[in-house]
Amino acid sequence: MNLIERAQQWADHDPNPVTAEELGSLVQAAREGDQDAELELARAMNGPLQFGTAGLRGEIGAGESRMNLAVVIRATAGLCAVLLKHAPRTPRVVIGCDARYGSVDFAHAAARVASAAGCEVLLLPLMNPTPLTAFSVRELDADAGIMVTASHNPPRDNGYKVYLGGTVVTDAGQGVQIVPPFDAEIASAIASAPFADQIAQNDELIVNVDPREDYIARAASLASGSAESKADLGITLTGMHGVGAALTKKVLEEAGFTNVTLVAEQADPDPDFPTVSFPNPEEPGALDLAIAHAAAHGSDLIIAVDPDADRCALAVPDSESATGWRQLSGDEIGSLLGEFRAQSAPSDAVFANSIVSSRLLGKIAEGHGLKYQHTLTGFKWIARVPGLYFGYEEAIGFCPDPSRVRDKDGIATSVVAASLFAQLKTQGRSAKDELERMARLYGLHVTAPLTFRVDRLELIAEGMQRLRAQPLTTLAGAEVEGVVDLSKGWDGLPGTDALMVTTTAGDRVIARPSGTEPKLKCYLEVILPVEEGAEVPWEAARARLESIKVEFGAAIGI
Repeated sequence: MNLIERAQQWADHDPNPVTAEELGSLVQAAREGDQDAELELARAMNGPLQFGTAGLRGEIGAGESRMNLAVVIRATAGLCAVLLKHAPRTPRVVIGCDARYGSVDFAHAAARVASAAGCEVLLLPLMNPTPLTAFSVRELDADAGIMVTASHNPPRDNGYKVYLGGTVVTDAGQGVQIVPPFDAEIASAIASAPFADQIAQNDELIVNVDPREDYIARAASLASGSAESKADLGITLTGMHGVGAALTKKVLEEAGFTNVTLVAEQADPDPDFPTVSFPNPEEPGALDLAIAHAAAHGSDLIIAVDPDADRCALAVPDSESATGWRQLSGDEIGSLLGEFRAQSAPSDAVFANSIVSSRLLGKIAEGHGLKYQHTLTGFKWIARVPGLYFGYEEAIGFCPDPSRVRDKDGIATSVVAASLFAQLKTQGRSAKDELERMARLYGLHVTAPLTFRVDRLELIAEGMQRLRAQPLTTLAGAEVEGVVDLSKGWDGLPGTDALMVTTTAGDRVIARPSGTEPKLKCYLEVILPVEEGAEVPWEAARARLESIKVEFGAAIGI
């Protein structure tokens, strides 16, 4: 069938009258020669959404390439077909959702489809954080977990994340997001599913469950330090208009951090995210309200969880900054928390982070006599490392309790971070003091991103092709000693669309297309030695990063 015929067929079988009419109107306009309508149809019917770094994600709207009721219904039917094939019992499915547009409807539809397919459905309290769903998969011995969320994506987006566990995945990947070959098998089952309006739905096997108290108790148990030091730490907390503020505050207070105040303007869920241009704590300006609040309240630490609370950002007082505060990078937080967790880790503990994250975590593990493993990008890889005790990714994702939550968990991370900063405050030391102590132990590791957001996805492929076809020979005055095409696999890792460049000076750059957004992302790291008795060479490291940005950006050519 041609584009218009395929779109008409999809609209005819769309169970949601709103999106059916939206697509039908485009079809009619395209038939009448409207070229803009035909272009929009092409975007809406540009192939099914595919499982990427964090599941299905896309703009809300009509068509097979957008997030809508029909896509969720067919995705759930495909998932259930795979569960029924692999589970030696009646499959048990946990379902949760955030507060984005469509999330509640999508969660209810997924529950009804799974019930009609013959699965036992455990429906979580609606509009709650992703870590609660990840926790529930293991806590409730579920064969699968579905979380409807687009995390920190723009307001117009939504998504569908899948975990496998129970009797379907029983190794170290139990309770982790899907990886090959399950992603391909589920995709094939979705492609074979009937039209959405032909898929059965009922509520016969749906049970409402609420494991929040168990989750709160577990997350709070990660706290350390005296009651006095905890109560003395002033914390400003923001939920970025998402679903994490109330639960994070509750967990912190249960852990003994009673001096926590919320940024009121961002505390309640709001799918429009009205006070930020982009609901990602890493974006410039996203913490402006939190900084103003912290300054007014004399806080010692800012904690920001992203809209589904699986990621955690931190900011600390800094007299040298124009705002009086400095936001720590994901690698700085990961290194600080890694060093903190390593001090009490068992001897067989394993630390892990993705290859796009700082190499410092490996040195921290080595310094404490612990094991270390690097992985591909994404917590679906980090969280399935056997024996994992602590894992992180530079995009402010941290896994401090993998035995119970095998995914990034911004809420549990806030407890560990608060424990660290309460200890530092008691010692009269700052985050910078601790980073400099670590630099003297392990060498100064400084990282920075270089990101290209594009309107046309082919620009990303063209940039990657230029890097492969014309490899760099020098970078920031240092000889390039290695150019590794990671699509062919590397150091025991599966192939992935990425390129790694290393220099004789210890620099490293990894370029890869984002798995969740229309971006080409580059991850830069320099390592400088710190001479005994000398100042830590922060400025030299940052200047070197800027040189690498300019030269590598020119090589990409976007």
